[in-house]
Amino acid sequence: MKFLEEPLVAFDLEASSPEEAIRKTGKLLVGNQLVEDEYVEAMVRSYQKNGPYFVVAPNIALPHARPEDGVKEAAVAFVRLKRPISFGHSSNDPVRFVFALAAASSGEHLQVLQKLMQLLGNRENIARLANVSDYKGIDQLLGGDAS
Repeated sequence: MKFLEEPLVAFDLEASSPEEAIRKTGKLLVGNQLVEDEYVEAMVRSYQKNGPYFVVAPNIALPHARPEDGVKEAAVAFVRLKRPISFGHSSNDPVRFVFALAAASSGEHLQVLQKLMQLLGNRENIARLANVSDYKGIDQLLGGDAS
């Protein structure tokens, strides 16, 4: 599983719509050969069809699609938006942090969600996500040492 590794993290990207935010985050997965282009479009279609169900907490969106839509390897990519945008969620908008999830099976999906919940279950970590300036800050949040 590729979980928030350096090539899967981008800071302060511009997005003018939820679809653009999803595509920019998904592009990190595609660029690292973890999903097919179709997977990103499936995430966008899921949002368009089902609404912002994946906006799970204030500021946080976890877009994803089905494994058969083109997952090659389980992964999570992260984009911090330069300006928060509304996804249409009644209580958790606007979104600033987009974590695109890719899992090839339900077991992997649960593993990915568990790792994310460990990170995002701590309010201090969420505050630090807003302020880190480079990948080293993310690595430290994950308990690594990118020095």
